[in-house]
Amino acid sequence: MRSNFLLSIFFLSFLANNLFAQKTYLLRPDRIFDGQEIHENWAVLIKNEKISSVGPAAELTFDSQNTEVIDLKGCTLLPGFIEGHSHLFLHPYNETPWDDQVLKESRSYRTARATSHAKKTLMAGFTTVRDLGTEGAEYDDFGLKQAINQGIIPGPRMIIATKALIASGSYGPKGFSADINIPQGAEEADGQDLIKAVRSQIGKGADVIKIYADYRWGVNGETRPTFSVDEIKLIVETAKSSGRPVVAHASSEEGMKRAILGGVETIEHGDGGTTEIFKMMREHGVALCPTIAAGDATSQYRGWKKGTDPEPEKIKNKRITFKSAMDARVTICTGGDVGVFSHGDNARELEMMAEYGMKPIDVLRSATSVNAKVFHQDNLGQIKPGFLADLVVVEGKPEVNISVIRSVKLVMKNGVIFKD
Repeated sequence: MRSNFLLSIFFLSFLANNLFAQKTYLLRPDRIFDGQEIHENWAVLIKNEKISSVGPAAELTFDSQNTEVIDLKGCTLLPGFIEGHSHLFLHPYNETPWDDQVLKESRSYRTARATSHAKKTLMAGFTTVRDLGTEGAEYDDFGLKQAINQGIIPGPRMIIATKALIASGSYGPKGFSADINIPQGAEEADGQDLIKAVRSQIGKGADVIKIYADYRWGVNGETRPTFSVDEIKLIVETAKSSGRPVVAHASSEEGMKRAILGGVETIEHGDGGTTEIFKMMREHGVALCPTIAAGDATSQYRGWKKGTDPEPEKIKNKRITFKSAMDARVTICTGGDVGVFSHGDNARELEMMAEYGMKPIDVLRSATSVNAKVFHQDNLGQIKPGFLADLVVVEGKPEVNISVIRSVKLVMKNGVIFKD
């Protein structure tokens, strides 16, 4: 019995030591996208968890005795992609409706699924995720983040929002008797109580505060604003005192306007954006995370046969608003609302951004250096000396055909190779 116990301890120690092993690599692809531009015949030297040097392959010097050289012919090396809008505790609604996930799936079951979702996300080349709410799974994203950081499970680095904030009576699940209290998919708070709610979420591990600035709670189920401008300002002021940003779910013109005036840093979805609203976003330095893929997925769940049926009005409108945001030179993040569709299929959002009119090179920038800047990740999103060695290698030229980002050949996070 004692020998088996010692063997188990040895094995666990072996895994931990290998996961965090300090190594030196020289990666030699055909080209490198550094977060801004494409460079042919460049290479990158990795020492421990950071990028040591990058530049023309012929000019890089390294210790050949202690460096593992990896040749990557026909490939492009990029910064690890950053997923800007994820819900690791959700899975596609055509598998299980949102209400049933919140009310019928236990938190232990949802956490077990989330560990699988985290691994799939990392293996797809997304080394960082901004996870915007556990949708009824309380603060379990903090435990998931800890497990990843400690090497217990593989997954991306996580920027977490914990429970998210909603105005009382606005969110769901709905449709139940008023005589009973139904667990909500986020935390209800209003007025001065918002101060305590924000501080509580911060104390429980939130890196960012997410609010629902509007929701489908109008008289006829239409989308209407939730928090007042003053309430949003109160949330932002409280969060900012701890150095944390506030982001807003907002899909109506008025909801977006209130969120902008309230001081949020990003608006999620933005379906109801107008020329005036996008101009206001530009002036206030508010970024848009369009979540194109989520609307595409939910439309198909409701019966739309993409490629056969005419596009629903919702899809047509999304094309218009996305172009309007680009024309207004709004900073555009990459984030698909993954969880509405399958984790590991994160590339779907990047493909759709290109399909909706963004140049592939700008899509790559959005998913790397732009997301890193907007999300305050100062050592990610670019291939530069001193930056963390979060890297992905794909076969082909993504600046020509964005879909080759699905052909992942290597994934590195913190200088550790997770997929080779």
